Amino acid sequence: MLYNFLTPLAEDYQIFNLFRYLTFRTGGAIMTALIISFIIAPPMIKWLKKKQKEGQPIRNDGPETHLKKAGTPTMGGLMILISVSISTILWADLTNKFVWYAMMVMGGYGLIGFADDYLKLTKRNHKGLPGKVKLLLQFLIGIVATLGIMETLPSEISTHVAIPFFKDFFINLSWFFIPWCLLVMVGSSNAVNLTDGLDGLAIVPVAIAAACFGLISYLVGNEVFSGYLQIPYVVGTGELAILCGALIGGAMGFLWFNAPPAMIFMGDTGSLAMGGVLGTIAIITKHELVLAIIGGLFVLETVSVIVQVASFKLTGKRVFAMAPIHHHFEKKGWSEPTVVIRFWIIAVILALIGLSTLKLR
Repeated sequence: MLYNFLTPLAEDYQIFNLFRYLTFRTGGAIMTALIISFIIAPPMIKWLKKKQKEGQPIRNDGPETHLKKAGTPTMGGLMILISVSISTILWADLTNKFVWYAMMVMGGYGLIGFADDYLKLTKRNHKGLPGKVKLLLQFLIGIVATLGIMETLPSEISTHVAIPFFKDFFINLSWFFIPWCLLVMVGSSNAVNLTDGLDGLAIVPVAIAAACFGLISYLVGNEVFSGYLQIPYVVGTGELAILCGALIGGAMGFLWFNAPPAMIFMGDTGSLAMGGVLGTIAIITKHELVLAIIGGLFVLETVSVIVQVASFKLTGKRVFAMAPIHHHFEKKGWSEPTVVIRFWIIAVILALIGLSTLKLR
């Protein structure tokens, strides 16, 4: 909004030239989202506590240390969605379609998560929305976003998938690009959701991934840098760096109140939205496979659940003491802060490996 209103004034007032720079606006988006989070969090936590009373239902079969978390309100993802949305609208170029498609997925998946959290709270169980209904809604939103993204991307790469570590190596999926995008969006969304099981565990890797894709978005949208690095050049993706900046600010603001012992939980409202928007940005920037590396922690958590379920159904035995895998380590005696910090370290290492694909070609 500020870009659209103030850059036309730059000819008369030189100070408004600042709003032409993505780096300046990205920094503004980070700080704006962070400040909004700090402002709205206390009253929102108070309001959610009043409305929810007993807070998020705690699994009886989970680690015993989690029982003391009873009464902690959930739906903290609302705080992230509000701060990120306002900040992005304020600092991004509102004529950029990529920004709107990414925000559509974020908001749509956030609404699905909100409905799921609401049903869990009212029914006082862990079922929430039926899994099939949740997936159907995610697919419908994903299809609309994918068709819009395909139309907006350069025609020569609109249905292509870039292979990291190789120069100009693309695979044209044709119409199979649509199910591919759905796999990325829905898979990323639910992977973050599975990771969100301990205080601060999911939100820091989300911020790390957002920082990485903020850089990737900037580079992909810059003809000089993309040419030098020999990565796909997609006009307009630079604006996604602002959305990524807002995600960082919103995530850090949320972490302030989600740090152990958490005053609020993200809930599906936040986890589905954060995973969905990261997947969408990866698709637009043609770095879907790099997301699997940068977000490798989310992949690990998801694979642990798949392995656990498959093993139990096929052999009647469990591979892990409990899935997702962060609960396995809790069951093995690791304290919650130990699990969280060590998983953060893993997330940083994977992010560095993912970023190395930009140069190693």
